Amino acid sequence: MAFQGSLKELPLPDIIQLVSVSGKTGVFSLRRNGDSSSGEIYLRGGQIVHAHAGDLQGEEAMYELAIWPEGEFVFTPGKETELTTIQKSNTNLLMEAARRIDEWQILSKRIPSTRLVPVFTQRATTTSVSLTPQEWALICKIDERRTIEEVAIGLDMSPFEACKLLYGLITSGLVALNEDLSRLRTDRLRSMSPEELAGVVETVYDQARGLLNGHPRQGDLDVPFRMSRAELESGRGVEAVLDLVRAEEKLVSAALGPNQSKVFLDRVSQILNR
Repeated sequence: MAFQGSLKELPLPDIIQLVSVSGKTGVFSLRRNGDSSSGEIYLRGGQIVHAHAGDLQGEEAMYELAIWPEGEFVFTPGKETELTTIQKSNTNLLMEAARRIDEWQILSKRIPSTRLVPVFTQRATTTSVSLTPQEWALICKIDERRTIEEVAIGLDMSPFEACKLLYGLITSGLVALNEDLSRLRTDRLRSMSPEELAGVVETVYDQARGLLNGHPRQGDLDVPFRMSRAELESGRGVEAVLDLVRAEEKLVSAALGPNQSKVFLDRVSQILNR
């Protein structure tokens, strides 16, 4: 018999512990609300043996799924896999997932989103520094056009690991991050009436609240929302919407991590593409 529910009501680590103690074999199928993100976690005799999420497999996929703040899950008992991409114990996996959630909070202070574009500073051209092999590999992938997410894919590593490397380079003043909102259809915003822009503001706010539902910082989203509405009334139009997107994205990043702020921006992009 399948077991299903919402990640808002029961976080994934708690669900896994609940099922694993019974020694079950089966698969957790997960889908995030509002976009097409999905993943699976396979258990064999109560132990996690394989996971995949998007292009990630193994432990990195497990960590990515474990920090989803929302979504739906279904556990189907008896469904097996021949793959074994995870060797760690459930306890060690879940402890690492919890550690990463905490570390994301630190990284987000300098890296608000994985959709930002790394660029070299003037200091990088005039300063002699010693780099680790991993830092050098990352430096070689920075072309000042690709986002952190895209650089991570090029290095065959998770955005989390790429952000950890970037954090040191940013702190040392060698690399900065440029904003890139060019992927949002601002041209469509400019053709909207004030009433339609007000509707977009409401929807953007609702998306941010959905991601932070139940989080202690959910109420912080209200201030930029009220400010954007006031800006709309003063005639700032498109800039009021973009200011709200920036502010809400920063709050999502601080609460959930830079990878989740990208999820927020993806949802905003879907709103503008309707």
